[in-house]
Amino acid sequence: MSRTDWEVVIGLEVHAQLNTASKIFSGASTAFGAAPNVQASAVDIALPGTLPVLNRGAVERAIRFGVAIGAEVADKSVFARKNYFYPDLPKGYQISQYELPVVVGGQVTIQVGEGEQAYEKTVRLTRAHLEEDAGKSLHEDFHGMTGIDLNRAGTPLLEIVSEPDMRSSAEAVAYARALHALVRWIDICDGNMQEGSFRCDANVSVRRRGTQKFGTRREIKNLNSFRFLQQAIDFEVQWQIDTIEDGGTIQQATVLFDPDTGETRMMRSKEDAHDYRYFPDPDLLPLLISPEWKARVQAAMPELPEALRARFVGELGLSAYDAATLTASKELADFYQATVAAAGAALAKPCANWVMGDLAARLNKAELDIAASPVSPAQLAGLVARIADNTISNAIGKKVFEALWNGDGGSDANAADAIIERQGLKQVTDSGAIEAMIDAVLAANQKSVDEFRAGKDKAFNALVGQVMKASKGKASPAQVNELLRRKLDA
Repeated sequence: MSRTDWEVVIGLEVHAQLNTASKIFSGASTAFGAAPNVQASAVDIALPGTLPVLNRGAVERAIRFGVAIGAEVADKSVFARKNYFYPDLPKGYQISQYELPVVVGGQVTIQVGEGEQAYEKTVRLTRAHLEEDAGKSLHEDFHGMTGIDLNRAGTPLLEIVSEPDMRSSAEAVAYARALHALVRWIDICDGNMQEGSFRCDANVSVRRRGTQKFGTRREIKNLNSFRFLQQAIDFEVQWQIDTIEDGGTIQQATVLFDPDTGETRMMRSKEDAHDYRYFPDPDLLPLLISPEWKARVQAAMPELPEALRARFVGELGLSAYDAATLTASKELADFYQATVAAAGAALAKPCANWVMGDLAARLNKAELDIAASPVSPAQLAGLVARIADNTISNAIGKKVFEALWNGDGGSDANAADAIIERQGLKQVTDSGAIEAMIDAVLAANQKSVDEFRAGKDKAFNALVGQVMKASKGKASPAQVNELLRRKLDA
């Protein structure tokens, strides 16, 4: 049976670590990288006589997320105890939210694919709830034993649960990327996947195409890169299809992905909600969020990616693809907007081309984020303006960009002008001077002239190249083309 006879059904559970300075129920630090167990307070490990106190900053961040996705932020939500026994869970239960979460519903719009194959899709969210993280089991540094580091115990998390709306690993990755960008955009999570600040669990099942009933799902836990997320889903989907077609059945389970083998392996049979014996935490009052609090949070929200994309298209005339690319992160969008502010809205498209093109390529090669760009928005705007007013050609602009990248010309908005002046890069626009160069090239290249007049268009390009070479790249390409064609047609 062909893979096309099967439909994939995917839902994601994402754990975003909230960027508060202290933990969700204690004053212990959430800083990454401390020595094991130095940030596990008496409250985090539930020593007798301790009581949890809810972190207001964590609640504020949950409200911010709810507003950003157009969800209902609950007036009243309740913390529950999720009971299970594992070495890195010192209390024997995790404080989470179950029946009454802080955020209900909402949606995220994603862009899937590129070019003509690209499409837009809306993924519905079920809920987002506050909870504390567990500790961490360490296996690598111990021979035949496991170490337990409880520094993460009590770290504030927002667990974001989607509906099973995704139908491919590509859609799942696009959704995860959009969510990753959003939590960073609204400044509730640093998104550092290497440090565990943003982790994905993928619930994957398959069903025969046309079937309404969902298949049995398996949950792939703790995927900490988008590449691993895609690889894990692709392997799991094929494994489930092969198992069913070979006459087997899928058992609900929690599985792990091994990046070294590219395979998933079963960790344990999957628990259902009743296995955790949820009940309201007796040490925590219900969380009450007033309309005034929600309004204050909403008023302080930044412009969101979807609204900014629409503005880029409507006001600046960018394509939907360019607008989506430039809002992939808040830092990138801010850089672009600062460039346009310095260059003028009339140059919005060439600014976009330089940000997405030469600048992005150079940053990628140097493994730098946009925030660490050696070329500032004002400097890039100065370069774009000099190309637009024909002071330099686009080709010369690339030389100026390299000089800016290397720190030449100073740090202010006139850096491009300084480089152009110092290196004598100003474009030659004097018609008489260009005509003189053209006459010399025509006289020295009679064969190319004859070939052009015989109908060979490539000969024209060869002559243009000779004129540009004679001018050391400084002649205006548009003028060269116009004057050369006029002389050849005479």
